[in-house]
Amino acid sequence: MRTIDVDVWVRGTDVAETAVLDGPTTDPLTWKEDDVEELLSNMLLAIERVRNPDGETPPVSLRGFSWIVSPHPDGVLVHVEMPSGAASAGPFAVDEASLSSLIARVMSQASAQTITVH
Repeated sequence: MRTIDVDVWVRGTDVAETAVLDGPTTDPLTWKEDDVEELLSNMLLAIERVRNPDGETPPVSLRGFSWIVSPHPDGVLVHVEMPSGAASAGPFAVDEASLSSLIARVMSQASAQTITVH
């Protein structure tokens, strides 16, 4: 299991906390959609855990947040932001354009999913 440090800031606070989360076990150069979905989901859960440390783990939907991949001297960072806070993970030794494209595919798949109510 690979652990990843994530800096988490919760809206309404003045400081960020570093959380450790489980991340994809494979090398970032070989990540697939499932690996990116795992990373993003765990980053969103990290925000929730800092915001509500005694709460139950909620279901995660890859909707309702912004993301960006930014350069870092050792690779790239992944940032997510939602109304309740933001998280930054990395650095990951992978090309910025490749990871951005992979995240965009994952987000596109998530937004294409529909819920049917009977």
